[in-house]
Amino acid sequence: MLTDDEFSSILEDFSKRIEGDITWVEDKNHLPAWTFSVLVESEAGWPLSVNGSYNPRTRRLSYALILQTEGRIYGLDMGKRHRNPRGEQVGRKHKHRWSERYRDKVAYTPNDITASAADPAAVWREFCAEAQIQHNGNLRRR
Repeated sequence: MLTDDEFSSILEDFSKRIEGDITWVEDKNHLPAWTFSVLVESEAGWPLSVNGSYNPRTRRLSYALILQTEGRIYGLDMGKRHRNPRGEQVGRKHKHRWSERYRDKVAYTPNDITASAADPAAVWREFCAEAQIQHNGNLRRR
């Protein structure tokens, strides 16, 4: 199981990067949604990827940093509420951050995401900046 210290090491690893453009693809099972999944490279060799999903009709947008051995370890959700394990509701814009105790189940309202879900590319840039991921390319519109 991923420890809190290991999670911190992953998140604070400035060598995390995505090379090349990312293109949204139609999610045929959830129309009119779009998705992507892309590998994240790092000098430490963490087995990471980022998954994205966007529904322009409902303005639901999610980006998730995935550790292949654990699942989502860090993520952003916009356009849907979340209930934490202790019962408190978190708003329609929230982030998930790994912990040994709750895994990815606890969410909080972030101050660093200022772009609207209607602009997935702007939200992507903010997400990457906070997650310490360098994207050497563009997030292409469908």
